[in-house]
Amino acid sequence: MDAGQTSSTEVVRGTFFVHGTVQGVGFRWWVRARALELGLVGHARNTVDGRVEVVAEGPGGAVDRLEELLTEVPSTARRPGRVAQVVSQRSAAKGEVTSFVER
Repeated sequence: MDAGQTSSTEVVRGTFFVHGTVQGVGFRWWVRARALELGLVGHARNTVDGRVEVVAEGPGGAVDRLEELLTEVPSTARRPGRVAQVVSQRSAAKGEVTSFVER
């Protein structure tokens, strides 16, 4: 297992700050669809500085897969927009939400 990855079944929280052309192009909708497919809960929201903040909770393997989809170059998942960089953080899950939403 890589240093940034977790156990595939341990429930974790991943926070991803996505830089690039990711606002106004359907990116949050795309993230929501991928997160729901992976069984994750959380949100994707625009920030005032042009990034998209993605917070996802669920099994570590699913959070790892979402990060792979966010950072994949070139994107084979037909991801809208253009991702220049993804900054990620991992922490213990908070269990505060029960679905994945766009904010």
